[in-house]
Amino acid sequence: MKFKILLALVFVNLLQAQKFYFPKTAVTDSLILEKQIPGLAQQVIPQLQSEKNKPENRIDLLDNLFRLQMVAQDYKNSLASLSENRNLFADHDMGAYRLIGFELYSLVKMEQKESNISFPNALQKVFNQKYESLPEKLIPRLGLALDGNVRESGKQLRKILDQQKNKDSIDYRTALALCKSYLNYKTYSRIKPQVMQLLASKDKERFITETKDLKLKNGITLTMTIVRKKENTSPLPVILTNNIYAGGIDDFFGKRAATYNYVGVVVNTRGKRNSNDVNNPFEHESEDTYEVIDWVSKQPWCNGKVGMIGGSYLGFSQWAAVKKVHPALKTIVPQVAVGIGIDYPAQNNIFMSYMLQWIQYVTNNKFTDESDFTNGVKWDSIFTKWYKSGKSFRSLDKISGKPSKIFQRWLDHPGYDEYWQKMVPYKEDFAKINIPILTTTGYYDDDQIGALYYFKQHHQYNKNADHYLVIGPYNHGGAQSFGFTYVNGNPIDPVARISIDDLAFSWFDYILKGGKKPEILKDRINFQVMNTNTWKHVADLDKMHNAVLKFYLQDKKNNSSVFSKPEGQSFTKQTVDFKNRNQKDTYYKVSKKDSIKTTNSIAFESEILDKDMIMSGNLSGVFNVSINKKDFDTDTYLYQISPDGKSYLLSTHIVRASYAKNNEKRQLLEPNKMVQIPINNSYVMSRKIEKGSKLLLLVGVNKNPNWQINYGSGKDVSDETIKDSGEPLEIKWYNDSYVEIPVYKD
Repeated sequence: MKFKILLALVFVNLLQAQKFYFPKTAVTDSLILEKQIPGLAQQVIPQLQSEKNKPENRIDLLDNLFRLQMVAQDYKNSLASLSENRNLFADHDMGAYRLIGFELYSLVKMEQKESNISFPNALQKVFNQKYESLPEKLIPRLGLALDGNVRESGKQLRKILDQQKNKDSIDYRTALALCKSYLNYKTYSRIKPQVMQLLASKDKERFITETKDLKLKNGITLTMTIVRKKENTSPLPVILTNNIYAGGIDDFFGKRAATYNYVGVVVNTRGKRNSNDVNNPFEHESEDTYEVIDWVSKQPWCNGKVGMIGGSYLGFSQWAAVKKVHPALKTIVPQVAVGIGIDYPAQNNIFMSYMLQWIQYVTNNKFTDESDFTNGVKWDSIFTKWYKSGKSFRSLDKISGKPSKIFQRWLDHPGYDEYWQKMVPYKEDFAKINIPILTTTGYYDDDQIGALYYFKQHHQYNKNADHYLVIGPYNHGGAQSFGFTYVNGNPIDPVARISIDDLAFSWFDYILKGGKKPEILKDRINFQVMNTNTWKHVADLDKMHNAVLKFYLQDKKNNSSVFSKPEGQSFTKQTVDFKNRNQKDTYYKVSKKDSIKTTNSIAFESEILDKDMIMSGNLSGVFNVSINKKDFDTDTYLYQISPDGKSYLLSTHIVRASYAKNNEKRQLLEPNKMVQIPINNSYVMSRKIEKGSKLLLLVGVNKNPNWQINYGSGKDVSDETIKDSGEPLEIKWYNDSYVEIPVYKD
């Protein structure tokens, strides 16, 4: 086996070292570049295909392959590779719109060769054919799919070419990147102006679209996009979306609703598009949306009924809207909803660095700053610079070069106080929400905790809540669109590969048009059990499981089982030096195939499971600890180690210890005294864990560039610096601490 691994490493190194001839004149002469790059792509293709890829990585391989084939002018095979890529991406043609700009370019080049016509004429012909052949429900997605960023792709191409100056050869990875950036620029600079006009012309035949600036009673101006299908001349229910991400996605939301035979209305938040008002995300949705619904419900194209839909921030917006329910609002469909103050911008009271990246994304201009937001290199360097500097978390915005009042204001509210509470329903407010609601989220959704917070609070305070939940193996994007075939590199069960769009609008048909109730909604909670290809349906979240398995923090080498309560008390000691910002990452070797990062964590491994087990629900339990400081942030991960040596993340949990018992009020710890930290608001999972597997539990301290650093001084964590770190943090994890794993037994 060692010999095979060595051979694999040698192969990878040889691949990286592979050089191809590429004249330096191609860097400065576009005509030479045009002539040379097809041959370069032809040389790269065999190297790409020689890479050993796992089945789940074939999507990425095919993505690279079809692009190289296009550059090599092998358009027929490129289309075949693209088709296979789409089929692997999603079932039921749900991904047939993906990368459609490249498909059109290939078809145009083939049409030119066959019919000997000009590029514009060929583009018009193939676009019309493609538009008519697409499923109607994919038509709304074309605008975003075809809107390639010519400027950014041109900049990326020039950057790679500049790196090749005075070189007559190019390595494999750079050659692949050059071919891809060349193709992006070549394709969209050639097709975009014309294809967007062709799309607008086709859409004009199908839809009536208008933009309106609505002036509210308080003087605020909001921009709305209203879309109706031409053939629908009678008043219809309106599907409203409140959107901070102003741009082409507004048209998508409007056209999607119209395609499902509703009137689509998208209202942008303050400071977006034509609004000159101050953009303070999250703060005014409740009051603004009420007046928007009032206006919409009185329009001649509305029959007086309004529903709302949207994901993430747009999911939050719906909960803001029901802080005070307008009589015309008949239902909401919050998808992957941000739990403001609950899971964003702080998760369980720990602020995340990403919050600054997002703030700038939505406030840099009146639309969204895509190029800045997607500049991972820039943001990683900013977060790392802050982390290594030892400066306070409050200084992060200044380190980024752009001070932010919003960032600072959010940091002023580390507890779930009135600032956050007034944005959405709070406690008894939920009792007043009596409209039907459908929530969707996923096991891998970044905002699952927020989505489930609203669901749980609604049912807690309103015993008659007409509120359904659908949760499955979806990430943040999938739970508001459709089930991707692969999530986190692993295939999801075929039964989970559903259209969330179809589900949402069949719900609207059920509530707003008296249609049939969606088949999947057999009970309040509808969840997919991974690795069983089945859905289950229960009345409340607690019924997702009917037993618990306690995993104690003890070494299985010294105990018969980690699942048995220890006979005597002991502890595992952990030391974390907050002054050390250059520590090397550590890893837990799971098998010859896999390892898991364990930096700042302690690993506890279970014995091998002697039978299948279905984990279904979220982790709970308690940590009994003592520390030498006044506070710290816990970091917990639970993994399955399968019999074949692969690891699967089952659930995670982080929390600020001083807020673990009450997220509204900080309660500092007494140094060197044992305290109990409850485990709440962890991620929900439902998955069959095969016989022969092991469970790996990591517990530790949250210390990395992606989150605040809690030095434990007791001061406001946002104001602490490395000077407050003092002596290293010492934690005693007592062995009677346990994580409760929810289990479903037939």
